[in-house]
Amino acid sequence: MNAADLVFGACLLLGGGLLLLTLIVDDIFGGLLGAVHLGFDVAGVSPTPMLLGFIAMFGVGGLFGLHSLNAGPGGGTLVGVVAGLIGSGVVFGAFKALRQAESTETFSLQDMIGSTGRVSVGIPANRFGTVLISFAGATHNLTATADVEIPAGHEVKVVAIAGANLVVATVPTATKEGARSDA
Repeated sequence: MNAADLVFGACLLLGGGLLLLTLIVDDIFGGLLGAVHLGFDVAGVSPTPMLLGFIAMFGVGGLFGLHSLNAGPGGGTLVGVVAGLIGSGVVFGAFKALRQAESTETFSLQDMIGSTGRVSVGIPANRFGTVLISFAGATHNLTATADVEIPAGHEVKVVAIAGANLVVATVPTATKEGARSDA
């Protein structure tokens, strides 16, 4: 294995691995690569995934040039640059499509008043717990308070907002038809 193989292989593994991590766990991993972000976007796409796509495909193209085309290191580098530019374009297109698929619909907590959810962490009287609410196409786990104690698992209705917290009240359970209420 020569130096060109090592350089192209390292580019493939490093660029491809980081690009895969960016795609899968962007919220967590994106913060680590935030230092690479240069303060601008290319048509709404961060330059970081495009750079990683270039590096990964540079490695693929370089290895292809060396071993399939029997080009020397210079020819492999040229093939790598062309492959890197194509790879960067493909990544740009993919991330642009993913960005357009994201919801642009925003909401405020005020919009949740009247919604129902389920207590996930019990709410002591006049203290805080958490509530799971399906709203605007997603499930949200939000901090909530209530005047009375509400154990986990109970259904609640949002009656107000206090700062960044929901104020909830229990939803009365409906009695089944034919069931006795004095049992």
